[in-house]
Amino acid sequence: MPKTIHKMNSELIKKYNVPGPRYTSYPTVPYWDNLPSVEQWKIEVRDCFINTNNKDGISLYIHLPYCESLCTYCGCNTRITVNHNVEKTYIYSLLKEWELYLEIFDEVPKIKEIHLGGGTPTFFSAENLKMLIDGILSTSVATKDAEFSFEAHPNSTTDLHLQTLYDIGFRRMSLGIQDFDPLVQNIVNRIQSFETVEKVTLQSRKIGFTSINFDLIYGLPLQKKSSVVDTINKVMLLNPDRIAFYSYAHVPWIKPGQRKFTEKDLPKDEEKRQLYETGRSMLEESGYEEIGMDHFSRKADSLFTSSQNGTLHRNFMGYTHSYTKLMIGLGVSSISDSWNAYTQNVKTVEEYYKLVNSGILPIFRGHILNEEDLILRRHILNIICKFSTSWHNKSEQCEKIYNSLERLSEMAKDELVIINPFHLQITEKGKPFIRNICMAFDVRLWKNVPKTEIFSKVI
Repeated sequence: MPKTIHKMNSELIKKYNVPGPRYTSYPTVPYWDNLPSVEQWKIEVRDCFINTNNKDGISLYIHLPYCESLCTYCGCNTRITVNHNVEKTYIYSLLKEWELYLEIFDEVPKIKEIHLGGGTPTFFSAENLKMLIDGILSTSVATKDAEFSFEAHPNSTTDLHLQTLYDIGFRRMSLGIQDFDPLVQNIVNRIQSFETVEKVTLQSRKIGFTSINFDLIYGLPLQKKSSVVDTINKVMLLNPDRIAFYSYAHVPWIKPGQRKFTEKDLPKDEEKRQLYETGRSMLEESGYEEIGMDHFSRKADSLFTSSQNGTLHRNFMGYTHSYTKLMIGLGVSSISDSWNAYTQNVKTVEEYYKLVNSGILPIFRGHILNEEDLILRRHILNIICKFSTSWHNKSEQCEKIYNSLERLSEMAKDELVIINPFHLQITEKGKPFIRNICMAFDVRLWKNVPKTEIFSKVI
């Protein structure tokens, strides 16, 4: 029996391992084609703020792009420097951008969520991070259930960082681990010891942080099954509350740093999928539950609870157990979401400074969603967060859904999905192919299939 299953999986991997989006949004960024003007965006933000601030509050994503060295697997927008004099100038500009949004709001914003992403947020000193958050909170009010989180590089996260951030309201931390294998760490230029990770983890718990996430990646260059086994065994010793187990996205045409290694160094297709299956089995055997695409959590964690009660949500910051319709992105390349529209900030620090200092919101692309976009977005979110979706009501229906179901017929034959009248269910067998399932609903992708490389492969 095991051999039969292995052969079947090999065939499915070969069949469905195609380039595809990660669905942090729908429509996905390459298909944004209805750019709002700055004035239109202000109207979208104001309308959403008026309708939701007192009920749900708003979320802030703050992009801190600086890193002292380039991790060559990274697909984020980064600026590499060892010059820490850049910190205050950047923070002053973030606060100026925040002031531009405050001018749009007609009352004090209620902050439900703040997430510091990067880059490396802990590149910035604890003092400067405090100045940033104090500047935002001096003009807003944190809700009673507000959650503040930050991403951290173990090598640059000090006890002072942890204590300072805790004191100003942070309770969640995400540590970038990726892999503990020295060969893998060396080729991706992300060298950190288990002892360093252990120190930061234990100290954060001692201070009082209530949720710690570890980011792990499978499919990295030179990574073997033994690497994954060793890494997860070490991770289990530290018992994080959440684990993101991502597929490495090889996009050297976008990120030239990935050309430090070649495709020959990468585990491919079935070999790569076996890395995931190995890690997934180890996580589940250790008591972690798969709550969504690439994400696992302990049963005591709020992500698991929300996955069980149907309130799990996914946005540009990742999975969250609660969400706001208005998410404001501050900083270079940050993406904002008013539910009916998206915008993204300019990608270079120089252009960002120029626009913000001129009193102009620094957006350079975006998309106003039409009615069809909103319906399909809802179904894709359901698939990613609930492993199912339904369209019993007219508000959940559009003609394109039935085209999507036709595209899913082959997956139904392969037992990846179950299609019933007005309902779609992803099977256990289908969960590893969730991006493929979402692609069936991606009308814009099917209208304009890329002729060049845009996305990484889904497996």
